[in-house]
Amino acid sequence: MSRAPRDIAASDAGAAEVPPHAPDASDHDAMLMQLQRESFGYFLHEVDEETGLVLDKTAPDWPASIAAVGMALTAYPVGVRRGLMPRAQALARTLATLRFLASCPQGDDPDASGHRGFFYHFLDMKTGRRAWRCELSTIDTALLIAGVLVAAAYFDGPDADEAEVRALATKLYERVEWDWMLGPKGTICHGWKPGSGRLRWHWEGYDEALILYILALGSPTHPIPESSYAAWCSTYAWRTIEGLAYLHAGPLFIHQMSHIWVDFRGIQDAPMRAHGSDYFINSRLGTRAQQRYAMRNPRGHAMYGEFCWGITASDGPGTARWRPGSRATFYDYVARGIPDFSHYVTSKGAVTAFTRCMSRELGAHGICVNTLAPGYTLSDTGLTNTVHVEQSKAAAVARRALKRDQYPEDLVGSLIYLCSSDSDFMTGQLLAVDGGSNNT
Repeated sequence: MSRAPRDIAASDAGAAEVPPHAPDASDHDAMLMQLQRESFGYFLHEVDEETGLVLDKTAPDWPASIAAVGMALTAYPVGVRRGLMPRAQALARTLATLRFLASCPQGDDPDASGHRGFFYHFLDMKTGRRAWRCELSTIDTALLIAGVLVAAAYFDGPDADEAEVRALATKLYERVEWDWMLGPKGTICHGWKPGSGRLRWHWEGYDEALILYILALGSPTHPIPESSYAAWCSTYAWRTIEGLAYLHAGPLFIHQMSHIWVDFRGIQDAPMRAHGSDYFINSRLGTRAQQRYAMRNPRGHAMYGEFCWGITASDGPGTARWRPGSRATFYDYVARGIPDFSHYVTSKGAVTAFTRCMSRELGAHGICVNTLAPGYTLSDTGLTNTVHVEQSKAAAVARRALKRDQYPEDLVGSLIYLCSSDSDFMTGQLLAVDGGSNNT
């Protein structure tokens, strides 16, 4: 007799239910450590040692993503702490990266690396020059600068190299002209292109731009006014979804990204004070809403349930359908999240950094399922080969992760946004079943 899925949100006040034959804490830790090691390997191997730039993904002739560079700079200290990288190597990598970024040409030349302190979204891995006629990106620059500031905070020693890290980090942060990107309503523009100017879109509605607004507000040289943050907050949408009332964002990565760098527990802005919440609590609610939708599974998608919540915005698996005759398709890079209106017909689901990574790293251990493993194709089961496996270990680890009273460093920090979606570098390769392929 199978056990019915349990709503984690309904049991926070009590003790965790332990499934039969569940592994103990040491098994959990070993499992997560292996996951971290495999994930961190991307930042060890997919980097140019001279420039410090990191591939957006490992497709042939692919450029670097400045967001990926910011994630790498954030991940190196975690790697040192976890014994995955010597401190000397992390320092050398960080210093090479910051020196290169500081030397990259800035200006309105279409072939430059950036302008007014911002960087283009994609850069050539060797030259650091703009790739693909891409935009000067405010959000990706913010993710880069967040990583730069992590490096400055971590390398706090008195020797010359660590002092240079701090000096270069300060230079890179202080030269970004955040206020130059403000639009007529006070919100920050998505980006700019030489010849055509600012893009027409601005960061409005609750999204991953929380870290962008924080860095822009705190800038010692080019701060945006408080009214800009208020203008952004004025576009928030508070909704009740799956029985939970929270500040809504569809894709789950939005509820995770800014938390890589900021511990939001107990920090309240005006909207959060008005709702008696904070961004940490809100992210927990957003996560539970994703899980509840997957457990309810109104459209009958293959494999949805308590521990499998769908696929977030990522590089794959292309435009294949969930199952023959289904209207819902994957649409590659389109952000995916639970429906936020009853008439919203595109049921895409989203995924946590834990469960999606687990499908890659732990499937071989009989804990979850692999997606697009070598030798398999999409079938009428839905996504891939549906493998029915014993889930007690997955259940125990998921409950342990979701019930913690503090940030789980093994999920947020050492994984460093390994399962959400601003950059394909993560979902396209870190989670690929075959490390040499681009399948997810």
